[in-house]
Parts: sequence; C-alpha cells; structure tokens
Amino acid sequence: METNALPRYDASDNPTNCCPRFKPEGWDEQELHFDDKLFVKAKNWGVFHIPINLGSVYINTFGAIEEAGAVDTEQIIVLSHDPSAWRGEHFFSVTKEVPGQEMTRMTGDFLTKVFEGPYKNAPKWEKEMEKFVENRGKQVKQTYFFYTTCPKCAKYYGKNYVVAVSEIH
Repeated sequence: METNALPRYDASDNPTNCCPRFKPEGWDEQELHFDDKLFVKAKNWGVFHIPINLGSVYINTFGAIEEAGAVDTEQIIVLSHDPSAWRGEHFFSVTKEVPGQEMTRMTGDFLTKVFEGPYKNAPKWEKEMEKFVENRGKQVKQTYFFYTTCPKCAKYYGKNYVVAVSEIH
C-alpha cells in the first residue's frame, strides 16, 4: 500500500446515520506505511479499561474535525489504545490541522488484522496480533485498535468488526 494510504472506507453505506457499515475486505493482513501522517489526538478516562466518557470524546472530536473540513470519508481510521487502565488515547486521521485540537503525526510501518466479536476480546486479539507479526519476522512496537462501529451500530449490523493495527520493527 502506498505511503499514508488506508484501505478504502465506504462512508456512504450508513443506514444508522451513526457509524457506516464496515466492510472488512481490503483491511485484513495489510501493510500500512505512514510518513508524518497527520492525526488529531484525543483522550478519555476509564476504569480498568472500561471507558467513561468515550461517547462525548468521539462526538466532540469528530465535530471539530468535520467543522474544519479535515475529513477524507474514504480514508478514515481512528487508532485507539489504553496507555493505562485509567486512560485511553485515540488518533483520528485527518487531512489538515484542526483548530483547538491536539495534533500529532505518525511515522512507521504497520500490519493489520481484522477481528469480529465483543470488545472484551481485545486482550486476546492483541496476543493473536503479536503471533501474526512474529510469523512475519517482525516485532510489535505498539498495537492500536480501530473500533469500526459503536456498540449500538454493531448490534444493528449484527457484526462487531475491530481492526488491530500494530506498529512493527
């Protein structure tokens, strides 16, 4: 895949008017290469990895991104990880700087793997991802998750796809 490109994301298939229907084709076992790829960084509070204010963080962050005209509807990804049991970090891909938001850039090589199931499986998926990366002769530097739909939309669609995205070296 070319530098800073993501698999295509069809935001037009959105019967819930919330989260578009995620189609996993093209996302599984991909190599991503970022070179100063621009993201908005947002944080949420949690209790033992259970997010407290995640809904408002996503609503406020996406609102700011949309207001700035910084969304590429075919190149969407939000990379999430928990640096501790009390806090989550989320990196929203954007096309330009977003006023009033914390901006960051990522550079590195990444491997992806699509999983389906409840969010509570994330620790299991992270271990599976480590094995997948090791089988490719690489090591995991950091694993993020792209939660493709909110719980309400996952229930509506009958599938809860989550993409593990591991930075490798």
